[in-house]
Amino acid sequence: MKAKEIIDLIDFISNSGLDEVNIETQEFKIAVKKNSPVVNTIIAEGSPVVPTHHIAEPKAPVIHQEASVPVASKDSESSDLIEIKSPMIGTFYITPSEGAEPFVQVGDTVKVGQTVCIVEAMKLFNEIESECSGKIVKILVENASPIEFDQPLFVVDPS
Repeated sequence: MKAKEIIDLIDFISNSGLDEVNIETQEFKIAVKKNSPVVNTIIAEGSPVVPTHHIAEPKAPVIHQEASVPVASKDSESSDLIEIKSPMIGTFYITPSEGAEPFVQVGDTVKVGQTVCIVEAMKLFNEIESECSGKIVKILVENASPIEFDQPLFVVDPS
């Protein structure tokens, strides 16, 4: 299940009359409590294999009910630049694995839907895709750094 699907599910549940939902498949378990500030996600059998350098100590539950998909928003400093923001709390990775080439670098041109980084949350590795096309002007986060929900990750010049 991708991050966007989880976020859509959370939005659906928050707008429903349900207070709690538990979903279990062969791939994962997810429990959502409406009155709780966070969602607990538990990985079960069949979870994806991940690069070992990305595995971190378990953190507090990380997907907030108010989370949304990565948003390309206008940068307040320049009306022409766009920020790509994090859709969740987690750990930012600019490479798919240790020693690999970064997904993007300053000066690279990105297209809508192109993977720009990975955000690890509760041992789930979520590929973050660009929602705009343009040239990467600045990378705002260091590799393997903790990030917050809605934190700007990249600055893109769409021209």
